[in-house]
Amino acid sequence: MRRMSEEPRNPAIRHHRVSHQVQRAVTQLILDSGLKPGELLPTEAELMESLGVSRNSVREALKALQALDIVEIRHGYGTYVGQASLTPLADGLTFRTLLRPAADAHALAEILQVREILEEGLIRRVAAAPLPPEILDRLDDIVRRMATAGAADEPFADLDRDFHETLYRSLGNELIPQLLGAFWHVFDRVAGARSWSSDPAPEVTVGRHRDIVTALRAQDAPGAQRAMAHHFRGIEARAEQETRGVE
Repeated sequence: MRRMSEEPRNPAIRHHRVSHQVQRAVTQLILDSGLKPGELLPTEAELMESLGVSRNSVREALKALQALDIVEIRHGYGTYVGQASLTPLADGLTFRTLLRPAADAHALAEILQVREILEEGLIRRVAAAPLPPEILDRLDDIVRRMATAGAADEPFADLDRDFHETLYRSLGNELIPQLLGAFWHVFDRVAGARSWSSDPAPEVTVGRHRDIVTALRAQDAPGAQRAMAHHFRGIEARAEQETRGVE
């Protein structure tokens, strides 16, 4: 591993540069060594020796990588390869959205629009071929449970999320549920911070999900995409109402 010099003129510039160099070196070490999530990294002393930097530089770099979920520091045990989840993305988007004034109707709409574009593209792929009967049956079951919960005036956000994750499972793309989960996490946190209520007409939400399944059963790709778009229009309208305090 390439050793680094810690002797430039400006201490602030040197400190910043060395920290980034160490971060890049550690991530490259993980890739070059073929390490997997949960596997142990070299010790701080070994990194200091191989990179030729101070303990402070190593620790600062590892803390920065921990914030990105690239490494996991287990005090008393060592440093391990992290899961590289999308949690930092969700945290950044949440913070970015909450920085906007509470009355800014576009703050959450921007997040919803990105998710809408993503899901409309995904639903088109899903509808391009017949879905396995077991997935359609699973979607129907989720919609029925949503209707039951709604009739009992119980929240069903978990069922809603399960619906969308099940919908794209046939694509076999592990990144999709992670990415959707990140957007879901942002929406939940922002809505909670802004004290936004849930949809006042759960039967409408249930109906929109049922329309999606109906179109998929009929192998109606344009219909499925329209149903998904209609679903998101409802979410966006409700978010805008809550933002503006309109009942």
